[in-house]
Amino acid sequence: MTTASRRWFGGRDESRRADAQAAKDAAAAAFYELDTAQRDLRISIETIAAADGSPAARQAGEGFVALGRRIDEVSHVYIEAVDAHDLDRPELDGSVAARARNELIRARDELVRVKGELDRFAQGLQPLLDKAETQLARVAPARERAKAALLAASDALDAVRAKGMRADDLAVRLAALGPELTKLNQGAGQHGVQETVQRADRILRSAEAIRAEAARLPERAAEIDRRLVSLRTRAQALHNRAERVDPVLSELRRRFSAACWQDLQHVPDQAVREVAQVEERLREAGRARDEQRWTDVGTLIEAVRASLDATDEAVSAAQDRLTRLEAVARDPQEEVRRTRFAIRDAQRLAMAGRSVPDPRHARPLDGAVARMDRALAGLEGRHPDYWHFLQEMEEVRAAVGRVVADMRGRRAVE
Repeated sequence: MTTASRRWFGGRDESRRADAQAAKDAAAAAFYELDTAQRDLRISIETIAAADGSPAARQAGEGFVALGRRIDEVSHVYIEAVDAHDLDRPELDGSVAARARNELIRARDELVRVKGELDRFAQGLQPLLDKAETQLARVAPARERAKAALLAASDALDAVRAKGMRADDLAVRLAALGPELTKLNQGAGQHGVQETVQRADRILRSAEAIRAEAARLPERAAEIDRRLVSLRTRAQALHNRAERVDPVLSELRRRFSAACWQDLQHVPDQAVREVAQVEERLREAGRARDEQRWTDVGTLIEAVRASLDATDEAVSAAQDRLTRLEAVARDPQEEVRRTRFAIRDAQRLAMAGRSVPDPRHARPLDGAVARMDRALAGLEGRHPDYWHFLQEMEEVRAAVGRVVADMRGRRAVE
């Protein structure tokens, strides 16, 4: 009887230990499932945070943190229950095994309950996650396009360098994109989707600009060489023309009053100085071209062109003045006829549809007639100021033109 009882109780202890082990295995499985679900959800939260800065996304992150605290609590209870009982110990008492089983069952139930909360929370995040994944799908293609553009720019630089061109400024610009590339590689998780895509677009545009400029560099250098040759030729021609200004001035002095030419006295000397400065700038541009300082070359070329234009205009002014003065000296009435035609045309417009002209237009037109007559009268005498006469005619026609424009503007809104 005693032996049978021992066997019965021994069998009962084994059963309790087996039940406790089964409860431990079930709790371990629940713990593993909860841990896996938490890890997966953390990835989802990080995805949402990277792509979405909305209040809903921030609220999702806060909810995940709160869930994390509950997960830590139930995980702690489970770990304590496991650590408290060594179910593999041969002398484990049946009552201890039963207590261990109950504690592990309660721990498993809590793990399962929190896992349910986690699943429901994850399900509620699905719309945010779908939106975030759509946004994140833009990142990889944008990053790859930017990297491809950087590679193309680097290859273009290598190609022009192989032709003996330094392209130092383009190399500096390309190197300056390095820190941006580092941030791009850090990804949306650190910098956000929008900022990452925008950074990729900026890199793409900058790299494409560098590549295009590198590809154009040989053509640009050839064009600069042609422009420098053209400007040197023009400067030499202008130098020759400047030497012919003095005879023109002599003719003006001989045939016309001082008022007709005294403002041109400085032209020969100034032209010589300007041409000398142009030639020095062209030499400087040539040195900059040899050193491949393209920006400096462009600046110097523009300065040379502006100086040549101004000097050309000044040199041409003397011959133009002589031509115009000779024409008006032969027939002053030609200028009068042009001016009178403009006045009469304006007067007809002022009277169109009216019996009496508008005083705002009649007065300036009458003044134009008087001014023309005075200018013509000023030509009487031994040394008429033909230049003043020409200027007066031009100013009268300009004043009449303003009156005509005013009349047409007023009638357009009537």
